Amino acid sequence: MPVAVPEYQSLMLPLLELAAENRAEISTGDAIQLLSTRLGLSDDDLREMLPSGAQGTFANRVGWAASYLKQAGLLEATRRGFYRISQRGEELLKKQPARVDVNLLKQYPEFVEFQQRKGTRASQKGGVPPSLADKGTATPSEALESAYENLRDELANELLTKVKKASPSFFERIVVELLVKMGYGGSRLDAGKAIGKSGDEGIDGIIKEDKLGLDVVYIQAKRWGTNAVGRPDVMQFAGALQAQKASKGILITTSRFTDDARSYVTQIGSKIVLIDGEQLSELMIDHDVGVSVVASYPIKKIDSDYFDESI
Repeated sequence: MPVAVPEYQSLMLPLLELAAENRAEISTGDAIQLLSTRLGLSDDDLREMLPSGAQGTFANRVGWAASYLKQAGLLEATRRGFYRISQRGEELLKKQPARVDVNLLKQYPEFVEFQQRKGTRASQKGGVPPSLADKGTATPSEALESAYENLRDELANELLTKVKKASPSFFERIVVELLVKMGYGGSRLDAGKAIGKSGDEGIDGIIKEDKLGLDVVYIQAKRWGTNAVGRPDVMQFAGALQAQKASKGILITTSRFTDDARSYVTQIGSKIVLIDGEQLSELMIDHDVGVSVVASYPIKKIDSDYFDESI
């Protein structure tokens, strides 16, 4: 009797156990191969594809299992396409859980925060609440929207993780690429020369606001860690703008801004835009910086005019 391809939550515990056996690190490809053998999947099972045909179903589900385990801090990435079990993951296995799934992962604050970010984004964009999608009460259109948001949220989190690990020079390149694709800076060459060349305290660069260069925008882009950027940092940037008699600035961080910092920019004369890590990753996705399209699902409807015989 053929074995059905397990759903992704059923793969979490086997994947965690496999990572524990390969303590140094394990590649995604090896994990897929070893798990398929242990689970007794047939060649036909492994040939099963997603509806888009872009990826095998089993490989996709292993990928999602690994992603959720990383969000909970049970797995940690070592390099591209490789990961290993964390100390937290080893501690969980010592408890010999019968199953590892989303409900179990909710005991970890990082995973809860990850889910809350997803829920907040969905509600802000008018999407279907995750609770409705999980209970199967959503319409097909709502379920599709929810699935898309989940994919986007996962991509945004993965993207931000990579940005935080990038070197300062590469991070500068990311900022330049993004701003140019958003319509700032004229040519990429112009923007590349501007960013990082100012040398003024609190300012990393100057970039054209439009392709004609009618006005300029001052930039500060910093890879802060997990600590939130507070009012003092924003005040320093605002002071640097005033010293240059500048009225516009963009402050970018891979972290987040405190409420006090955001409140401050609404009270001053200079126009300062704050872009935190979450918004940075969203903008990178919107403008195709560091990401590429792997699948497309056209949504079609009946062409009423086609069936109107009176025309």
